[in-house]
Amino acid sequence: MKVFIFGSLVCLIARQVQAGDAVAIGYKYDGVWTAVTYNRSSTPKGGPHYHDAVQACTFAVRDLHVRANDYLVRAEIIGKSDRTGYVAVARGKAIAKNKDVTAVGRGKSQAEADQKALALLNANGVTENEQIVYRYFSYGADSGARQTTSRHARHAQRAHVSKVASHM
Repeated sequence: MKVFIFGSLVCLIARQVQAGDAVAIGYKYDGVWTAVTYNRSSTPKGGPHYHDAVQACTFAVRDLHVRANDYLVRAEIIGKSDRTGYVAVARGKAIAKNKDVTAVGRGKSQAEADQKALALLNANGVTENEQIVYRYFSYGADSGARQTTSRHARHAQRAHVSKVASHM
């Protein structure tokens, strides 16, 4: 419960930025990471699966509780964005620091996001086990409002117009 409250407070601070996604990492008592997860907006702003910063952070922390179970004592939001784009989450080991490193790269293409995430790992001294653990696309605040008319409603409207035109 404390971790959920802490994660929510972190997200409330981030409320000023309308983010489309959030990446969270969970830690055990000894400071070792136990889980990494993310929450993304799979529809443009205004759609049923769009999340702002508070929602994305809250859902990511909630997912950490499911994945890490009883071992989770601290959650940290390591990345969030207010832009539409591709995201890569990479992990690796910095032998000189004896530390695992997680990095979040963003780009206009998946390849660009991957390259940026791996470059961040290298900049933090990662020399072993470099790997991309998550790749995804997320809609941000710049994605614009979603059209509210459903595909089925548009199809029904076109069918009605066709029937009216054929009876004239």
